[in-house]
Amino acid sequence: MDLQNTVKEALNALYHHPDDTVRMQADRYLQDFQRTLDAWQVADNLLHDPSSNLETLIFCSQTLRSKVQRDFEELPSTAFRPLRDSLNNLLKKFHKGHPKVRTQISIAVAALAVHVPAEDWGDGGIVKWLRDEMDSNPEYIPGFLELLTVLPEEVLNYKIAARPERRRQFEKELTSQMEVALNTLTACLSISELKEQVLEAFASWLRLKHGIPGSVLSSHPLVLTALSSLSSELLSEASVNVISELIHYTAAGSIDGVSTNVPLIQVIVPHVMNLKSQLSDSTKDEEDVKAIARLFADMGDSYVELIATGSDESMLIVHALLEVASHPEYDIASMTFNFWHSLQLTLTRRESYISYGNEACIEAERNKRLQVFRPAYESLVSLVSYRVQYPEDYQDLSYEDLREFKQTKYAVADVLTDAASVLGGDATLKILYTKLLEAVSGNGNNEQKEWRPAEAALFCIRAISNYVSVVEAEVMPQIMALLPKLPHQPQLLQTVCLTIGAYSKWLDSASCGVTILPSVLDILMNGMGTSEDCAAVAALAFRHICDDCRKKLCGCLDGLFHIYNRTVSGEDSFKVPAEDSLHLVEALSMVVTELPLDDAKRALEALCIPVISPLQEAINQGPEILSKRPSRQLTVHIDRFAYIFRYVKHPQVVADAIQRLWPIFKAIFDVRAWDMRTMESLCRACKYAVRTSGRFMGLTIGAMLEEIQSLYRQHHQPCFLYLSSEVIKIFGSDPSCADYLKNLIESLFQHTTRLLTNIQEFTARPDIADDCFLLASRCIRYCPQLFIPSPVFPSLVDCSMIGITVQHRCLTHYWR
Repeated sequence: MDLQNTVKEALNALYHHPDDTVRMQADRYLQDFQRTLDAWQVADNLLHDPSSNLETLIFCSQTLRSKVQRDFEELPSTAFRPLRDSLNNLLKKFHKGHPKVRTQISIAVAALAVHVPAEDWGDGGIVKWLRDEMDSNPEYIPGFLELLTVLPEEVLNYKIAARPERRRQFEKELTSQMEVALNTLTACLSISELKEQVLEAFASWLRLKHGIPGSVLSSHPLVLTALSSLSSELLSEASVNVISELIHYTAAGSIDGVSTNVPLIQVIVPHVMNLKSQLSDSTKDEEDVKAIARLFADMGDSYVELIATGSDESMLIVHALLEVASHPEYDIASMTFNFWHSLQLTLTRRESYISYGNEACIEAERNKRLQVFRPAYESLVSLVSYRVQYPEDYQDLSYEDLREFKQTKYAVADVLTDAASVLGGDATLKILYTKLLEAVSGNGNNEQKEWRPAEAALFCIRAISNYVSVVEAEVMPQIMALLPKLPHQPQLLQTVCLTIGAYSKWLDSASCGVTILPSVLDILMNGMGTSEDCAAVAALAFRHICDDCRKKLCGCLDGLFHIYNRTVSGEDSFKVPAEDSLHLVEALSMVVTELPLDDAKRALEALCIPVISPLQEAINQGPEILSKRPSRQLTVHIDRFAYIFRYVKHPQVVADAIQRLWPIFKAIFDVRAWDMRTMESLCRACKYAVRTSGRFMGLTIGAMLEEIQSLYRQHHQPCFLYLSSEVIKIFGSDPSCADYLKNLIESLFQHTTRLLTNIQEFTARPDIADDCFLLASRCIRYCPQLFIPSPVFPSLVDCSMIGITVQHRCLTHYWR
């Protein structure tokens, strides 16, 4: 009794005490109490206690439910019957009580059924036990109906601490008694006020997805009641839930799929189709329309293979789904998106036509079906394209609203690519170009209104870029000619730049590409000077253009370098963020790759000048000032060198460049060796120089290795080990490099093994361990003749034995 009073006092403090500290202490006490063995009896007593208030009843019902779910094995084997009888009495007591309490007790009984085998409940398990209780106590039927509803839901409730074998057995027990459950529910239909509850329970049992053939269900009273109640205001939600589950039921539980459930499908589809007119009924509540739309979407998703045959009956469903897709509310229209994707896959993949035999028949049937569905997908493109239009109040949108709008745009883009897969990219492009023309011409000279529909059309055109032929010559030239005439509104300009980047391959292949490129580059320059967001996408588009049109752009180097120099030098009129400026470095580097050797050498020098200058200036200020500079002021320029060395594919030219630049690199190595960020950036640049130049590096590679070998002893930077492993990959098998590679290996491993002397050191220095054993594995692969006879090899083996218990990728690879 004292414990019961303590629980009541804690609940009173939790809900009513003004002090937050007291409430937190009460909450902590109650959580601890729920884990105790006493919680069983205390919760049961308080639930039976007539003086318990609602707060106590809710807490104790939740406690008892969680104890049955998670802690049933705490009880002795003899406790089942007393517990079942107590829960049964509580279910009767609260059959008209607070719904939360009744639901928790119902879940507790269902959880008990998951734990306890059917034979312990009597012949037929819990379902027949429940039927008998309902027959014996008809006044408590509402409470028992809730238990009948939650019972099949507990099959997949993994909060219940039951073993997998027992969980599977419970599902079989329920499935075997499904007919008894449905007969019990049918008997309750005679009580009119319980119809909604009966239908919800029926929907719950249908989720088991097997048990009764579709031919039987097609004339079952529960099914007929649900179908006839679709237009009833009181029962429509429950009826929709039933029909939705029936649709899923017909598509599951059989190897033959929907074919075995054709009688049930033939009953369901006409009733759902009769609801089509309500989709456009302005007097209907939005939630009712959403429920009806859900039924059409469920039919589309479940019967997509039947619909894909293109029969007259299936096209009626397609037209209804187009009506759903046209609904002004996006949440309703988007219900169909998954169907259009599934239908596209079914129509286009070869596996759908295997039964037609030879290739000629397969191709003929495929083309026939694509023609049947062509008008539907053409309509779909027009219906969804406007949904990506910025709202008028876009500037006032919250972060969450903007994120939701972006997700909408991505979803629409996926639908458009599905349409392009069926229609072909060129045909889809024509539809979207019409939308673009309407957007540009429909608002006269009012730029403030004009940009939003134009931006939406361009977003859609960009979305299908991978499906448009690179030889398309009818629409794309007109689109490209239209782009410079569009207003320079930031969001529109951003989409224009993205569209240009998306069609870079077309620009390279088109016969008119050379004449279009200058205007395209002007647009990208405007984008770089508009805003940071716009500049970022313009830089990315510039990279795509230079990648795909590099041969065409070799004659435009002056213009390209003008853009590059303004960006890299950080000119105020250009707003390209430092990270995005790497796109331009990469872009110019790819164009330089296409130049002849002598031209490439001069171009590379021009490429390096704006990068060298700030580094040289920093070095000229002296070691003291250089050592105090923030890492970012150096790495922003060094990272550009990494991109230059990576993407200029002229080994000799890069080798000459790194030789000229080595004094600058060495000065930074010497002064900033303690700075991990700067060293990682510098080693990355050296890595790409080594990869690209290979054996053209000559004396520079020796100076580089001597530098990192010396600095590693003092500063233990892991990136020195990684850079050395890259050198081993390139030069490991070169006999002329054997002497200094042998010295490098011995020096680095000798020092590393002294750092990694115990498990704690491995844990404290994961990057050193990672790069050390990466270097070791590359030594074994590329220069075993230098590594294995080395005096450091036994020490390294001993070191690896210390760290063998550490879960480490490179250490494991070393031992392989």
